[in-house]
Amino acid sequence: MALVVQKYGGTSVSDAERVRAVADHVARTRRQGADVVVVVSAMGKTTDDLLRLASDVSTVQPPRELDMLLTSGERVSAPLLAMALAGLGVDAVSFTGSQAQIITDTTHLNAKIVEVKADRLRAALAEGRVPVVAGFQGVSLDRDVTSLGRGGSDTTAVALAAALGAEACEIYTDVSGVFSADPRIVPEARRLARVSFEEMLDIAASGGRVLALRSVEFARNHGVPLHVRSSFTWEPGTWVVEEDPSMEQAVVTAVTHDISEAKVTVTGVPDKPGIAARLFRALADRAVNVDTIVQNTSLHGTTDISFTVPKTDLEVSLDVARALAPEIGAGEVMADDGIAKVSLVGAGMRSHPGVSATMFEVLATAAINIEMISTSSIRLSCVVRADRVEEAVRLLHQAFELSGG
Repeated sequence: MALVVQKYGGTSVSDAERVRAVADHVARTRRQGADVVVVVSAMGKTTDDLLRLASDVSTVQPPRELDMLLTSGERVSAPLLAMALAGLGVDAVSFTGSQAQIITDTTHLNAKIVEVKADRLRAALAEGRVPVVAGFQGVSLDRDVTSLGRGGSDTTAVALAAALGAEACEIYTDVSGVFSADPRIVPEARRLARVSFEEMLDIAASGGRVLALRSVEFARNHGVPLHVRSSFTWEPGTWVVEEDPSMEQAVVTAVTHDISEAKVTVTGVPDKPGIAARLFRALADRAVNVDTIVQNTSLHGTTDISFTVPKTDLEVSLDVARALAPEIGAGEVMADDGIAKVSLVGAGMRSHPGVSATMFEVLATAAINIEMISTSSIRLSCVVRADRVEEAVRLLHQAFELSGG
């Protein structure tokens, strides 16, 4: 029998009615002749509620204890779904991440998967049962409960699909697939039937929040086809698969945006070898993920360096830069949290000139100033003011005629 891993997000199991609807869909999948392993997130806003509760209790929140707390949400939804399946006559059994033998490193709150043994899941499948696994969690090499960070349930599902040799991994959420732009900003955005892993990686990295970046990386590395679908309509969604070399790729597949970053500028940096390395090594040592970097032309032996970081890392970045500035002979350190990033993503950009020119012309015509630019082989990103980014998305989506027929 074919094996499918199905992952259901928080909105998909937000209350008893939704849990029953998910159980009905899992049962139908079984009746159609497939074995199923289910991965569930915490119900609704449970994780946010637990974070608020932790803050109400104490300002001191050891990472180990936060992991114990935050992973409890999935440990509630998994047995509830197993019960709902039992009510439909489907033999199901729930597992925590530890019981599913998802082994991680010892980093709390953002653990990396080291190994998936899954012997108990295989045994359950062999017995004709449906394993229901609590997502977002594993057990460390030190035998502590760990969480997998943002989008961790997606990563759980892909990891299990890879370990079990599943035919596909279906990611069920509250949207019906991956779109050419955020439909809340561009109502005429179209759902994409198929996206390559490389395109999906850049979409996720540049603000598309349908899939977590780590889960796409895992799927690409292990060759796991992903199917992003809605648990509210059950209609076919978007397949994320290997690029088909026999097909011509769209020049631009999607326009994405990201308002979660801030800009840091260090002025008067001595233009000498090794200075930038010291700055970015210090940031890396504090686990700050730097995105776009721009260094101005040297003037009188000094230059300005600007870079973007997640807003959640802004204070740490400022602390690092301000502490280092006197040591390297730099000047002022400034922060700007009023920026946003707009990006074009498309595999066809590799072989089609003029994409950057068109993008810059569209933004210039609308008097939207570009503050920073970064590129990859299939992505072009511009940092603009946050209050203009939605307008930029709409204009670029129209300019590249992404609405389709």
